[in-house]
Amino acid sequence: MNARPLRKITNEEISTMNRDGAVLLKGMLSQEWTDKLTEGLEYTRNNPDGMSLGIDAPLRIDQFPSTHSPGLKEIIDDSPIAEIIGSILNRFYMDQMFYKPAGLIPWSPWHQDTCYYNVEGHDLIRAWICADPTPRDASIEVLRGSHLWNVTYRPPVGMDPAQDPEGAAALEKAFADGEVLIGRDAHEKWTYFDSFLDPSLPELPDIEGARDSFDILGWDYEPGDVLLFHGHIVHSARGGVTLPHARRSHASLWAGPDVHYLRRRSQSIPDPLPLYDYNPMDGQLLSELPDVFPEAWAPG
Repeated sequence: MNARPLRKITNEEISTMNRDGAVLLKGMLSQEWTDKLTEGLEYTRNNPDGMSLGIDAPLRIDQFPSTHSPGLKEIIDDSPIAEIIGSILNRFYMDQMFYKPAGLIPWSPWHQDTCYYNVEGHDLIRAWICADPTPRDASIEVLRGSHLWNVTYRPPVGMDPAQDPEGAAALEKAFADGEVLIGRDAHEKWTYFDSFLDPSLPELPDIEGARDSFDILGWDYEPGDVLLFHGHIVHSARGGVTLPHARRSHASLWAGPDVHYLRRRSQSIPDPLPLYDYNPMDGQLLSELPDVFPEAWAPG
């Protein structure tokens, strides 16, 4: 049974989420769960696998860390996160760890998550939680309302097709033949450059170079807070500041009723490992695959 949050999400907070595409929920998780988060993130950092990138770099990113970190699995299975998300959506899709050591905090570029995954639909939300106090200058920023722009942007990762024309041609053939471009073997060894940039998708505007032209939201974050933001929203993580402690965060992606499978040329992150056994079809609802995407929480 999932633990309860320290308070209920309010109707005003839900309205803010739907309008702006993001909302910071203050004081939702107890110290017990903040400690569990810290434990799970440190375990993941000390036990890298084939989906750990930047082990010795200023930014460490792990995909699907809850599959091997007992503490992070408890965050997904038993923490109040499922109920918080369940107030809006109710199926867990995947999770990530972002570990930035103490010192100069690197900037993460503006991007949109939609293009990385083989999913489509409006009902996608991320829950971002951090084990450490994080000022806005090192925290998540979003473009207010960009979750409603009805556009999928090119991801800022992947190989330029011009650098490997033969590889790009093989990818195009595989995509035309209905193959999944990032297979189950990527769960053993993977990088963002296993994929190619998709030239058919538009590039993001130069947001950082024209910040005053955009409506940017950001927050000071304290452990116990939960930041929700829409799966389609354009966002980044600020950097260029020095912190005396690490910035250790966990992001989980959750899906609702209209989310369905869609093979993407721009796929950069593998499908959840159990999903490969089902060979899903484009347009198939995730709710039709309850063994892979069970309902995480329901009222009562």
